[in-house]
Amino acid sequence: MNISYNWLKNYVNIDKTPQELSLILTDIGLEVEAVETIQSIPGGLDGLVVGEVMTCEQHPNADKLKVTTVNVGGSELLHIVCGAPNVRVGLRVIVAQVGATCHPTIGESFKITKSKIRGEVSEGMLCGEDEIGLGSSHAGIVELDADAQIGSLVKDYYHIQDDYRFEIGLTPNRADAASHLGVARDLAAYFRSTYTLPDVSAFKEKENPDATVVVVADSAACPRYSGINISGVTVGESPEWLKEKLNVIGIRSINNIVDVTNYVLHDLGQPLHAFDKDKIGGNKVVVRLAHEGELFTTLDGVERKLSSEDLVIADTQKAMCLAGVFGGAHSGVTEDTTDIFLESAYFNSVSIRKTAKRHSLKTDSSFRYERGTDPNITVYALQRAALLIQEVAGGQIDAPVTDIYLSKVDAFSFEVNYKNVQRLIGKDIPTKEIKEIILALGIDISKESDNTFTVHVPAYKVDVTREVDVIEEVLRIYGYNNIELKSQIKASLNTSEKPDKEVVLNQVADLLIANGYQEILSNSLTKGAYSDDEHSAVKLLNPLSTDLDTMRQNMIFSVLTAVEYNQKRKSVDVKFFEYGKTYHLLEEGYKEKQHMVLGIAGKKSLEQWNNDTKVNNFYNLKAAVDIILKRLKIENLQPVETVNPHLAYGLDYLKGQKVLVSFGAVSVQTLNKVDVDGAVFFADFDWDLVMKTIRKNTITYREVSKFPTVRRDLALLVNEEVTFEQLKSIAVKSERKLLKEVNIFDVYKGEKLPEGKKSYALSFTIQDEEKTLNDKQIDSIIKKLILNFEKETGAVVR
Repeated sequence: MNISYNWLKNYVNIDKTPQELSLILTDIGLEVEAVETIQSIPGGLDGLVVGEVMTCEQHPNADKLKVTTVNVGGSELLHIVCGAPNVRVGLRVIVAQVGATCHPTIGESFKITKSKIRGEVSEGMLCGEDEIGLGSSHAGIVELDADAQIGSLVKDYYHIQDDYRFEIGLTPNRADAASHLGVARDLAAYFRSTYTLPDVSAFKEKENPDATVVVVADSAACPRYSGINISGVTVGESPEWLKEKLNVIGIRSINNIVDVTNYVLHDLGQPLHAFDKDKIGGNKVVVRLAHEGELFTTLDGVERKLSSEDLVIADTQKAMCLAGVFGGAHSGVTEDTTDIFLESAYFNSVSIRKTAKRHSLKTDSSFRYERGTDPNITVYALQRAALLIQEVAGGQIDAPVTDIYLSKVDAFSFEVNYKNVQRLIGKDIPTKEIKEIILALGIDISKESDNTFTVHVPAYKVDVTREVDVIEEVLRIYGYNNIELKSQIKASLNTSEKPDKEVVLNQVADLLIANGYQEILSNSLTKGAYSDDEHSAVKLLNPLSTDLDTMRQNMIFSVLTAVEYNQKRKSVDVKFFEYGKTYHLLEEGYKEKQHMVLGIAGKKSLEQWNNDTKVNNFYNLKAAVDIILKRLKIENLQPVETVNPHLAYGLDYLKGQKVLVSFGAVSVQTLNKVDVDGAVFFADFDWDLVMKTIRKNTITYREVSKFPTVRRDLALLVNEEVTFEQLKSIAVKSERKLLKEVNIFDVYKGEKLPEGKKSYALSFTIQDEEKTLNDKQIDSIIKKLILNFEKETGAVVR
């Protein structure tokens, strides 16, 4: 939100510099994110002074140039060469002295230097309109009034005043401050002064039987509706003062009628809308809900299909405006408009918010209506706007104000305890000062006692509805910086969870990045169609869209969406990982679960001249899963065939009866939901279980063994249903001390093997860390392995 420094001074007497005021605004809860100097004329005419031409002679070497001497109030006259046809003795002129910078209307700025022009010294420039940004005329130099003070600043002559724009990061709860009036109220409370509202005493109305009739058909969505007729207006360009006011806060001038409605919106915080009265069918305004599927063309030329929950401003034939959001293409003010109907209303904030989100429309009006406007300012804003329209566009108010207030919005009333104010703020603020601040904020007080009082909060303070809200208001104005910290702060020690989640997460992330993975971050909101179980899905009551209406129950679609996004941009070789949460509605309530997921697709490595390009497969993903488990020292997991419904095949690693990680190839049905091409391999770690598993892990140092390792290979003929994991488990149980590693380096199925059989080629790494192994010990271990393989799986050594 943009606020003008000079505009604020119309309301409050401010003796602070813009920089000082920005700190004050931030201290009272209106955080100033930037302060920008705004000049109505580029450069602000800085460095330009008023001068008088004392002599004017023909240039000896140029027919169209004159050599002049100019008095600018200094001890010596300036010699200036000038080519303007209207330069003459006695003329008061604008002088750009050496060192001044000129900002032309068109083109780049330039600096004045001392120079010679056709052999004559020139110590400045006599300025024309277009040379200093005053206008576009190039007919000659500017002629000032004869009483213009020599040597004075030109910016003072033209009453040029710099303004300053505050960019305020307005929080959603501060709807009351979404205007210059709202900010001025806070400043008045801070300075314990008053603010002055614009005078509307000149507003006069008259009876008119042809006044526009207003009917409010839905008082819940529109508790108050005010309007007035103004006839005989001339739509055209706004005066300079109005264009400059809007320019300071970043609003583009459109025409004098629209500019006035924008001005009042940012001045008082009350949105207005002007209709062309001649385009109102039946001269009747109806505030109603739209018909389901009703077509309406908005001001941007887009035809929209309305919902029966959308509030519209209609006439007897058609909808003319999406109430509080956007005007219609066929009822607005044009250059041919002469009579207008001016609307000032108070709409239900929830209704406006839903309509704005439903149609993806964000306007200055909807911004304020969504957060809550002042129901008691509609008529005053109407009067203020009507007077301004008369000032800038002529016309007359030819009917009384229509004000329909069917559902009155009352002030919030509740009790506040002085002790609670001091307790929550943490400082013994005198009760007198507490009361002064509350009254300065425009909050009335009644039923006072020694300890308590009853407040009546104006309806425009939509976020102040409880005692704690009033306490926050007191603290905001009293000043957060005025609350001293005690010299000693007592706190109980909170031992951090071990191991530290962030440390572990960073270690795993570094490991994956080193192996070519990229981290992604996905939205927790997703489509309801991506849910695993509709009954336990966490649905949003007021979703942004149908694609973002459910909290995710799994993270596979987050990865697949990222894969799809990259594939459509010709980046098909991806390796992703993500750390995030899933959300579930269980019998005991809502629950969040932490996950770490991996996803790979496309080629394993870039195409190179010296190696074959291979496509990612299940084993590439398994290697990543295993390396993570190894890094975290998680051992003795039981592998079983996956039961993950999104995987066509894969493994689940069990810790006890719980799945610690599930990984495999994503099924075609799941891929089709996200329109992904090719195979994708996905792994899902239950990170809560991972952290619980490694809680007791300890890191120990072990010296590199001085004694060599020994490798032995075995080729085993086994039944097809026998897995490598079974054989590995048998081997580990057979020799726990000396067997260091079991690997598989070949699998064969085919000719020359009995039906239902396959051949595994296994390697075994054996080492004694205390002495060198001899052949007898090694043979003994291998015999034990063969015996147990034969006994438990029926394996035959080939």
